[in-house]
Amino acid sequence: MASQLNSFLDPWVVFLAIPFGLIGSGIALWLGGQTLNIYSVIGILLTMGIVKKNSILLVEFTNQLRDKGTPLRDAIMEACPIRLRPILMTTVSTLAAALPPALALGPGAETRIPMALTVIGGVLLSALFTLFVVPCVYSLVAPERRKILLED
Repeated sequence: MASQLNSFLDPWVVFLAIPFGLIGSGIALWLGGQTLNIYSVIGILLTMGIVKKNSILLVEFTNQLRDKGTPLRDAIMEACPIRLRPILMTTVSTLAAALPPALALGPGAETRIPMALTVIGGVLLSALFTLFVVPCVYSLVAPERRKILLED
């Protein structure tokens, strides 16, 4: 990921959103009365991938704007609204896909329910926090990124 973002600091900003997905997954399991098992861990892994993708969208687009010469604050203020729609589309489509298994009653439902609940809780909570926390942390880390690029 460091090679994709051309920085050693930006992947840490991206990975910062993953704990929010884990917290959301845990809350969803607790509210649903489910246990942590192999199926819920699969849901957590899926959640971590989606959360990481959403953060990469935001950080990478902000980096592209900064590389064009846009000041830090302006790049963040422009990138967030532009990348809001793709992040929300991913979140809503994931929630829509996970809702039927979460409400399943037939045979095999005991395996699908924990997986769906972890995805729903993790993606929902992390999407909210990704849109606020990632830009804030990026604004703290980004001046260092610019100094490192100027030294090279």
